[in-house]
Amino acid sequence: MPKISFITLGCKLNYAETSTYERGFIQAGFEAVPPTGKADICLVNTCSVTEHSDKKCRNIIRRMHRLCPEADIVVTGCSAQLRRSEIEKIEGVRFVFGAKEKGSVVRTVTEYVRNNGKTQEPQPAVTGEMPYLETGNDGTVFPAYSSGERTRSFLKVQDGCDYKCAYCTVPYARGESRNIPIADIVSQAGKIAATGIKEIVLTGVNTGDFGKTTGEPFLDLLKKLNEVEGIERYRISSIEPNLLTEDIVDWIASGTKFLPHFHIPLQSGSDTILKAMGRRYDTASFSHKIGYIREKLEKEGRPKVFFGIDVIVGFPGETDELFQETYGFLEHVIKPAFIHIFPYSRRPGTPATAMGGQIQDKVKTERVEKLEGLCRRLHDSFLESGKGTVAKVLFESSDKGGMMYGYTENYIRVELPYDPDKVGRIVEITI
Repeated sequence: MPKISFITLGCKLNYAETSTYERGFIQAGFEAVPPTGKADICLVNTCSVTEHSDKKCRNIIRRMHRLCPEADIVVTGCSAQLRRSEIEKIEGVRFVFGAKEKGSVVRTVTEYVRNNGKTQEPQPAVTGEMPYLETGNDGTVFPAYSSGERTRSFLKVQDGCDYKCAYCTVPYARGESRNIPIADIVSQAGKIAATGIKEIVLTGVNTGDFGKTTGEPFLDLLKKLNEVEGIERYRISSIEPNLLTEDIVDWIASGTKFLPHFHIPLQSGSDTILKAMGRRYDTASFSHKIGYIREKLEKEGRPKVFFGIDVIVGFPGETDELFQETYGFLEHVIKPAFIHIFPYSRRPGTPATAMGGQIQDKVKTERVEKLEGLCRRLHDSFLESGKGTVAKVLFESSDKGGMMYGYTENYIRVELPYDPDKVGRIVEITI
């Protein structure tokens, strides 16, 4: 039985795709082993969101070759798409799969192994796509969901992006916005439920843009998923503010399995910078959307809404005054529960690379530190507001030092003494 190990870098979407690769390889007769173990194949699923991400991916590939010098290394993911020529030169790399080649990873590698390291004349037993791919009516999308956890699964509902913001390489790495039909996604959710998992997080490159391929509205997808038996909670991963419509918010607030937890990219609290970035909203519309969500959900008696907000600091042209606009907008207007902070990274081929007013790394670091301080204060305030409230917590299976943890509906992390009877169950407690 050939042995294969997996390393995943980057977003939860990558983790869902790696899990799908793993299920496919196990189905094809491979044994999954830890990355530090003796493997015949090492698969590295890469990220390219920043220059640092690309470097980290290349370093990990080299490290895997040192750990398993006899193994063939398989590289996929965003860095594989954008930096193929660089990755192909790294010692030990046998295959590099780009964005449109993901569906053939298991088949190609399985043929290679079964033919003793030869890719010619594949055996009939492994021709065609592996059954687990479930490509439905649209073979251009690689369907995926994560497995291996007892409480939560990340379900990919969409891939690609048509927005092409000035700083971002994701559209070039992932391709155009596309999706498989609602029926196929609901079928996958049913399979997740059959494993005993209670919570699904919907993921995608531009999640709310679902429907570009099939013409099915995103809200229709949410309504169909809400009917899946066995799944008790849903979260929507990163979604653009212009795509989180009032109709969607109204429906979620009406009493559904979708939780008061939203991850929404802002990127800047300055209208000047938002325009330069090519974003599709301004601070006024963003503020209105956050206020609308809070009003609708909290009026219906739901817990205080958790907002995780993405922010990029040091974008070209961001003066101290414009940075202060972002800081003040977050501190006094949005008041999120958490801020995901990214220093701007020049990415080859993007419009922002050639823009004037590039910011020094030292200034970026200072601004990151200032926002990290603000994030701590806002997060502490959010946690403080939850004390004394009654919450429903889905507990994880981990036993760390005699303690277990889980998350409330609005993503407050709660710890209790380990109790196996509570694992994988939603328990009502007072925080």
